[in-house]
Amino acid sequence: MRLDLRNSSAAMFVALGIAACGGGGDAGSSGGGDTGGGAAPPAATIDPATVGTISGMINFAGDAPAMRAVDMSGEPDCAAAYTGGGPMTQSVLASGGGLANVFVYLSGGVSGAPAASGAVTLNQENCRYAPHVLGAQAGQDIQITNSDNLLHNINASPTTNRGFNISQPRAGITSTQKFASAEVMVPVRCDVHGWMGAYIGVVDHPYFAVSGANGSFRIANVPAGTYTATAWHEEYGEMTGSVTVTAGGSADLSFDYSASMAGADVPLGEPLVVGHDGAHTHAGQ
Repeated sequence: MRLDLRNSSAAMFVALGIAACGGGGDAGSSGGGDTGGGAAPPAATIDPATVGTISGMINFAGDAPAMRAVDMSGEPDCAAAYTGGGPMTQSVLASGGGLANVFVYLSGGVSGAPAASGAVTLNQENCRYAPHVLGAQAGQDIQITNSDNLLHNINASPTTNRGFNISQPRAGITSTQKFASAEVMVPVRCDVHGWMGAYIGVVDHPYFAVSGANGSFRIANVPAGTYTATAWHEEYGEMTGSVTVTAGGSADLSFDYSASMAGADVPLGEPLVVGHDGAHTHAGQ
């Protein structure tokens, strides 16, 4: 299988300062993301006898960069949750030859898709987003929870979809959001705690996964066929490959990243700035 690094145009994820009020949304609001317009196409019905599984690996060659320490001294309750040197950044997590937090999805060859099942979750715990990278189907509920008894705000900054910036001032608050259209990737940050960041990959089908700590991933219930697959990483960019799935079979798919690919173009939206008058603009506008 031939893999190519895609030189996508990058939009710089610009740091921004916003007042700790978070602004722009009700802490308990629901459905603040883009809901789109018009009737949704009917969901496809997939015969279980015609599907297979993609099992894969994100390989990493070379020396991973040392992650930077995160200064959480201003939030001692969060800092106390980390041992062994304290909290570190999460942009490159490579271990045993595998790379974590790579979003893998079918980017070509999919025709029709079943409706989204249930909701995906994004938690704020110990002053971090968990998971750091997640996927969602277009129109699927994303339940965002604050598990810390302190103020967080969630600033989601898509380019295609409608963004949102909402406050969650205490533990136990959950907000349900969604994105109407496919978009890879949507950056998320907390403007109260500048080290907090996450990424949401939105696709119009359920055939996606995020690589685990050892670099492995699995995409189940894929209809038989030949597809283009894309892998996305926040530091090393995008790669594409081809995979053929057979009914009842397990197809192998791997992507080979390396330390020399640092600095690749990475598709991202620009952080959303919400003014105290409620106006929504993007950084640089």
